[in-house]
This record gives sequence, C-alpha cells and structure tokens, in this order.
Amino acid sequence: MEVKEPQSNYLLIPATSSEKRRYIPIGYVDKIVIPNNAVQFVPDATLFHFGVLTSNVHNAWMRVVCGRLEMRYRYSANIVYNNFPWPTPTDEQRARIEQTAQAILDIRAKYPNCSLADLYDDVTLTPELNKAHQDNDRAVMAAYGFPISMSEPACVAELFKLYQQLTK
Repeated sequence: MEVKEPQSNYLLIPATSSEKRRYIPIGYVDKIVIPNNAVQFVPDATLFHFGVLTSNVHNAWMRVVCGRLEMRYRYSANIVYNNFPWPTPTDEQRARIEQTAQAILDIRAKYPNCSLADLYDDVTLTPELNKAHQDNDRAVMAAYGFPISMSEPACVAELFKLYQQLTK
C-alpha cells in the first residue's frame, strides 16, 4: 500500500460527537474550508497525526477528559488535544501508523455518498472500516509500548502517568 500525504493537511475534529461512537469521525478538508465553532481545526496534520488522533488510545483519553453536552462528547483543544501525551515512535512505528491511517482513508473513499457521521454510526460501521481502525489501534499502541491486550482503563492510567511526567 502506498502511503501518501493528504492533499489537504487541515484536519477537522467535531466539537460534539455521539457518546455511542468508539471513534470520533475526524477527517481532512480542503484548505478553502473556513471552520466554525462546531469543529476543532488542526493545521499541518500529517498521516501520523491523523492515525494517532483517530486511534482508540486518543479516543480513550478523550472519553475521560472531555466535557459533555448532555451525554455527547465535547472535544476541546485546550483540555483534550493540548494535554494529550503523544507517543515518541521509532521511524518504523511512525511508518506503520501512517500506513494504517492511509488504509482508513482508503476505505472511507469507497463510500463517497456517506458522511463521516454515517460511516461512524455505531450500527453502520462497516467490518472493513472497523478492522482498519483496529489495525491502527494496534500500531498506535505499539508506539506507546502498550500491550495489545491492555484494557481501556489501564491505557488511560498509563496516559495519565505520561501526562504527569510531561508536566513535571
């Protein structure tokens, strides 16, 4: 599989997302899009950034630290993104995350008539897209040195340890 940087490197993350989703539906947009207050905007986002942000590791962090609107997740740049402890992968691990991120984007491209909200509905998430996310999750966990069998609470506990080290 060829890994290619997105033509647009502006990544949008919805400010509000359903609590029923395992993965917040984030994606790249054209540079001509002007974001509003309903999204968070990540300029210069590479496939590595996309892969980590769309992983279950980041989503586990988000589920614990984010705000809520009723029960829906409220993603915040200041609380969720800026405080997230990023991995320090080897070149090989980074390349693997880029490959799995590209696979997610390639599968999404097979459904041009579906919105990200449709693709990430807890009922309609296709097995192919789910598998691509699981592959990405494994690649990101490896970059942190986490075992694949690690539970979500244990993952978050390790992320908080990393956060504490970063803030000392």
